[in-house]
Amino acid sequence: MPENKPLAGIRIVEVEGIGPGPFAAMMLADLGADVIVVHRPRSGPVIGLKDRPVTDRGKRSLVLDLKSERDRQVFLQLVAPADGLIEGFRPGVMERLGLGPETCQHENPRLVYGRMTGWGQEGPLAGRAGHDLNYISLAGALWSSVRNEERPTASPTLIGDIGGGALYLVSGMLAGILAAGRTGKGTVVDAAIYDGAAHMQNLLMSISGSVEKGPTAQANPLVGAHWSRTYRCADGGHISVQCLEPKFYVIFLEKLGFAADPDFASNQFNQAAWPRLSTRLDGIFSKHPRPHWQEVFEDTDACVAPVLSPREAFAHPQNAVRQTWLDTDDGLQAAAAPRFDGKAPGLPGAVHDRGQDSADILAALENGSGWPAKSDA
Repeated sequence: MPENKPLAGIRIVEVEGIGPGPFAAMMLADLGADVIVVHRPRSGPVIGLKDRPVTDRGKRSLVLDLKSERDRQVFLQLVAPADGLIEGFRPGVMERLGLGPETCQHENPRLVYGRMTGWGQEGPLAGRAGHDLNYISLAGALWSSVRNEERPTASPTLIGDIGGGALYLVSGMLAGILAAGRTGKGTVVDAAIYDGAAHMQNLLMSISGSVEKGPTAQANPLVGAHWSRTYRCADGGHISVQCLEPKFYVIFLEKLGFAADPDFASNQFNQAAWPRLSTRLDGIFSKHPRPHWQEVFEDTDACVAPVLSPREAFAHPQNAVRQTWLDTDDGLQAAAAPRFDGKAPGLPGAVHDRGQDSADILAALENGSGWPAKSDA
């Protein structure tokens, strides 16, 4: 296979959307798939959205009005030789456009038709609006973030849009493409953030103490402990601590000079002591700036790390070797993941302007040459 491009030769049509659908298509493009994103016509910018989002990197852009019969036929020409299609509308929208799975798979029986929604294709909430926080709340995934009596919180998009949505859509697309290669028959991938967010809880449910015993029970043994949280430092920076295993907890205490302190040493798993010990550690970490604590825990297995911004992460020595964050012409970006054969993935594909590739793609379709080849191929 081409270096770090195991999906070279795989062709994906993406219908413009927001959130996990474009992210999933970006992942496939990062892995070598030839992705053409069908953008809709628009006269100006959309509030809250970038004209050149990072999630469009490595893709070609074609502007089509899918309400137009002519453009609908162009879309079906693209679908006919494609391996996969990704769309993120509410249930029924693509059918009303005449481009649902039945129509597209009539043109291409091998097509893997990927559908990204919040609630799924059926059920009482299927047609209702929602966002990441709503989906993971109802799925039982936000509950695990509760810390004592505090309100539940979650990092935006990570649990729902990316974890429960995009990554499950990618795995479904890849499974469908593999099956189509064996059987010649495509499938419909129904990827719902609600389902994926719930599925991710199975790992947490396998950890002792994570099964709920009531509405106010400690939902997650990794939330609320003094050894599993962040602390504010004297300079306003933060340090993360998560020394779950006793052997790592001992190292943590040794580096702080508390290995012989019975309150810390004997109460690692005593939930009643966690608030008191957290308060003590709050006072300790607040005495020095973040670089001091980085130095204290450097080269240890105490499971302590600084909380960095993406720009700070870019400057960290780990990134100098790993090249996970990249400074590109399109700004700071995270590199493709995962890696193959231990090799760095290299620079991500450029972000194309909306409609930048329309002329080339349409010309190839009109002259009957099939799926339009990349000009840089």
